[in-house]
Amino acid sequence: MSASPWPGVVVRYRERLPLPAGAEPVTLLEGNTPLLPADALSPGGPRLWLKLESMNPTASFKDRGMTVAVTAARAAGARTVVCASTGNTAASAAAYAARAGMACVVVLPAGAVAQGKLLQARAAGARTVAIEAGFDGALALVREVAALHPEIALVNSVNPLRLEGQKTAAFEIVDALGRAPTALVLPVGNAGNISAYHRGFEEARRLGWIDRLPRLFGVQAAGAAPLVDGAEVEHPETVASAIRIGRPASAALAREAVRATGGAFLKVEDREILAAYRDLPRRLGVFAEPASAAAVAGFARLLAQGTWGPDDDVVAVITGHGLKDPGTAEGELGGGEVRRVPAERAAVEEAILGEAWV
Repeated sequence: MSASPWPGVVVRYRERLPLPAGAEPVTLLEGNTPLLPADALSPGGPRLWLKLESMNPTASFKDRGMTVAVTAARAAGARTVVCASTGNTAASAAAYAARAGMACVVVLPAGAVAQGKLLQARAAGARTVAIEAGFDGALALVREVAALHPEIALVNSVNPLRLEGQKTAAFEIVDALGRAPTALVLPVGNAGNISAYHRGFEEARRLGWIDRLPRLFGVQAAGAAPLVDGAEVEHPETVASAIRIGRPASAALAREAVRATGGAFLKVEDREILAAYRDLPRRLGVFAEPASAAAVAGFARLLAQGTWGPDDDVVAVITGHGLKDPGTAEGELGGGEVRRVPAERAAVEEAILGEAWV
């Protein structure tokens, strides 16, 4: 007897996605990501789970929405996909465009994209354009260009099909737990993902899969926290480049998601993000990019405030893999220099058993 292989987001959730009946899926078999117990980070508190969206094909949650957006774009006859990006969207768009046999152009804020993400996009053949502006300026420009050229499909999260794909992560959480969690904590940059989770949980409730919505908590970096502070940020700054966004395109949807679920936005300092960034691999074996660590830092702050009890279930979303940002990893996780010893048994034995590490 053999198990049925996972077919990817479009095939698995086709009846829940607004796609043309004949659209051939463009898939890298994304989705079906682990929900990992992480109680070591929640002493005396609720049951904590990590939704490892870093395990998607291009190592971020963006793949869920990209499979739907690119499937629809190819079905509609588009020849090129375009996006503005701080990195993860670029990597995902490039991979799915390559899979679809389409061209991809990504517009990036110059000098503000982690090297791992940029290399992913270039490896998949994307044309990359860097401009002297932040993400918000890049998004405004690609929206203008796409509006003028129907053969170009915009695949940023302002494309509603992206959120349709991303909502499927909420379905998977319900499937794994057999119920809705008490709360979901996730990083917020352009604010599409929190909006997508709200859409997914709301749909699950309408279908009778769950009887209540989890509270949604959106975590922003203190230097890029427009949804917390109530004002756009002209020059956002944070070590977490994926959420270094001062004018979230999906701000209205995100505010509604938080309001409707009784959740909240909160901000954490870079030092809290980096503490969680170091903690995750050393205590749980989970290597996450700094933006993902922001969710865990936000959970820690809420835990200290007594937000939940031991009978609650909280899911923190790990949105992207640590290898996305090798520069931060080198600086924060190096653990000292590599120790060199002679190729002799005694030297290797002493290195294994001894404590004289540099």
